[in-house]
Amino acid sequence: MTDLAEQSSNTSPLDSSTALLNDGTDVIKLDPYLSPFQEPLKRRYAKAQEWIKKLAETEGGVDKFSKGTEIFGLNVDKDNNVSADVDNIDNWDIKAHPMKKNEFGVWEIIVPAIDGQPAIPHQSKIKISLETKAGVRIDRLPAWIKYVTQDLAVSPAYDARFWNPPEAEKYTFKHPRPKKPLSVRVYEAHVGISSPELRVTTFKEFTKSMLPRIKDLGYNVIQLMAIMEHAYYASFGYQVNNFFAASSRFGTPEDLKELIDTAHGLGLVVLLDVVHSHASKNVLDGLNEFDGTDSLYFHEGGRGRHDQWDSRLFNYGNYEVMRFLLSNLRFWMDHYHFDGFRFDGVTSMLYLHHGIGAGFSGGYHEYFGADVDEEAVVYLMVANEMLHELYPECITIAEDVSGMPALCLPLSLGGVGFDYRLAMAIPDMWIKILKEKKDEDWDIGNICWTLTNRRHGEKTIAYCESHDQA
Repeated sequence: MTDLAEQSSNTSPLDSSTALLNDGTDVIKLDPYLSPFQEPLKRRYAKAQEWIKKLAETEGGVDKFSKGTEIFGLNVDKDNNVSADVDNIDNWDIKAHPMKKNEFGVWEIIVPAIDGQPAIPHQSKIKISLETKAGVRIDRLPAWIKYVTQDLAVSPAYDARFWNPPEAEKYTFKHPRPKKPLSVRVYEAHVGISSPELRVTTFKEFTKSMLPRIKDLGYNVIQLMAIMEHAYYASFGYQVNNFFAASSRFGTPEDLKELIDTAHGLGLVVLLDVVHSHASKNVLDGLNEFDGTDSLYFHEGGRGRHDQWDSRLFNYGNYEVMRFLLSNLRFWMDHYHFDGFRFDGVTSMLYLHHGIGAGFSGGYHEYFGADVDEEAVVYLMVANEMLHELYPECITIAEDVSGMPALCLPLSLGGVGFDYRLAMAIPDMWIKILKEKKDEDWDIGNICWTLTNRRHGEKTIAYCESHDQA
């Protein structure tokens, strides 16, 4: 659990009377040193606009496109028929319930209700069986599954379950989302370790014990870590297996809804620590090799693997990957009523080298050269634009150590669109001072520089300690 406090400017990035070029280069009016990089700024902006235009023409807009959970995964209609859709897979077969490919290449099936009740009971275990192009039969968990559980007595792999509780057992939200605070004071929290006891704490215990404490301490924002389901608990939630499933080790989806709704009743904004920078390499219960290849959701070969994290890397330029990730953001906002996101590992997304071995000296060429992954930059542009367009009170925070210019400026100026970046150097500075230096060796000038080192016009969240230091 961590205390974060905002540093921000009281002035708007550009005066309201300033005429905008709307070509991605308006950020240069804030920072003239960006003038030599007009072309990459224009190119990024144009690519983001191309995505927005393409989705308007082919899908009816980003709003409709990002509601993938209404089509993919398992859904129940008003007559209790269960529909399941899967994209980009060849030769599907579910034994007694084979799927059929529609005109868009999507494999789907409708299982009719029995006596007015869903044919698939609540909490049923589900898996997909398919034959690959190589003729090999494999089983997978549905990529859009919303609930998975683990039974270590049987297997370390997770089981997919159909979460469809009776109406009487569904949680009903009672409180509206709070307004975006003018100054955010963020309490970083991991539900599982929120008790001094040597066990995994639950959503319900966190709701009862921690929320009142967080409120009484004066915080107005909670950042929840490790919510997206992950098989390796020690990863702190950063090796995600199932992107639409809230971790069952803490309780049920309804318990998480109650937590967020209770926080809203206390006036607390709740952010999800979202991991779109990489994915677990698990095959049996993850996305890796989902169709028998290594390139359905990820880049194939070396570009699709993170050497230090031992995980898979998304292909952000892929149409269906874009649908999957944007729909994932919409799902957490709409289904659980989160108020925004802290995007993990943004530096890894922004660069083809993922920040490995990069010193980031401050030279602007480092932010606009061949090492930049423009597909990932454009994905973040589209994601932020979508979130702020559909949810005006939404907050997005970027975990970036590189100092990418315009990361926290709107798309209209040529920015990536985040509200805040984390001042990553500050907690590192404090822990080094406290652990390695005597009081008389403190460099006050360096401390002041580190505390105030942020880009003009871009908001920053400064914090003394995070889970990285703890």
